[in-house]
Amino acid sequence: MTTANSAFDTLKRARRIVIKIGSALLVDAANGTLRRNWLKALAEDIAALRARGQEVVIVSSGAIALGRRQLGLPQKRLKLEESQAAASVGQIRLAHAYQEVLGEHDITVAQILLTLGDTEERRRYLNARSTINTLLGLGSIPVINENDTVATAEIRYGDNDRLAARVAQMASADCLILLSDVDGLYTADPESDPEAEFVPVVRTITSDIADMAGAPKATGFGKGGMVTKLAAGQIAVAAGCAMAIINGKDTHPLQRFEATGRGTWFLPDDTPITARKQWIAGTLVPAGIYTVDAGAAGALGRGKSLLPAGVTKVEGDFERGDAVRVLDASGREIARGLSAYSSEAARRIIGHKSRDIEAILGYRGREELIHRDDLVLLAANGDASADTPELKKAGA
Repeated sequence: MTTANSAFDTLKRARRIVIKIGSALLVDAANGTLRRNWLKALAEDIAALRARGQEVVIVSSGAIALGRRQLGLPQKRLKLEESQAAASVGQIRLAHAYQEVLGEHDITVAQILLTLGDTEERRRYLNARSTINTLLGLGSIPVINENDTVATAEIRYGDNDRLAARVAQMASADCLILLSDVDGLYTADPESDPEAEFVPVVRTITSDIADMAGAPKATGFGKGGMVTKLAAGQIAVAAGCAMAIINGKDTHPLQRFEATGRGTWFLPDDTPITARKQWIAGTLVPAGIYTVDAGAAGALGRGKSLLPAGVTKVEGDFERGDAVRVLDASGREIARGLSAYSSEAARRIIGHKSRDIEAILGYRGREELIHRDDLVLLAANGDASADTPELKKAGA
């Protein structure tokens, strides 16, 4: 069984944590107002994580629930246009609430609104990922929600459990925490089955595990129930991210989780870095080639990014975000990665210093042709190399 110590250790080891907060926790179902004291207590928990040197991303529901009260909309199923109107009003109040409670701990909050396409279409995915990484690097906490103002029923997630898992995947998070109105997964619905047993750890989401979730349900402001949480678990685990479902109803839910260990963990086989590197190395069809000089090859071997100055030749026709092969001067493939530039732009900047990119292209792009997080070294046989610093650190 998962213990308090193991829960604490898993959280303590995490470099980057995504926390998903549902509407039912944020908003009082009786009157539609924000549960401000609860949110202030959660902010204290998050500040404690930050004090340990951990990065935090928040995926938060609540905009529609807050906005519908402000607009005087009835407590019934809203039409699409009513939901969009409520979201546009409620999102302002929600962002202000996070700014206020986290600002008390000198934490800067940033708002990001995503649609389904932002996590599914390559260029938009890369842009969103870059924004999240930049904000975290600057010490901010991104607060992310689905852009309900423009999302339609046909092109939306509809629940923030799966959105949170996509964000965790996008941000290469180590840990995803779903704050819920239950303390984890049970073999059956504990409200209707007194013999339901608590499940502390899930290593593989089998059909038997899926059956435990029952049917989707919507209660109060929330929707999806355990079904969407298991779907989120599949996404997170595949990305090498551990996921925990914990009870968020009490004040200081993260402190309580670390103290008691009560929650259900979904554990991956790989770390986020290992999973991403394996995906780049083995599942992508390269669309182009970068040939590099000896200096660049050596720098890659030391875990550095690929800079334009060290590239001598570009082959192929590819777009930003496409996979490319990296060859040394003898033509041997030494790495593979995701290009930060299209082939047309890359041809113009290779051989130049990064500081010259803006003058050449007319805009300030990335300093690297391939960032080290998007690059994996290959052994002589073409497999991912254990000498890649990130893979070695992850125990690959």
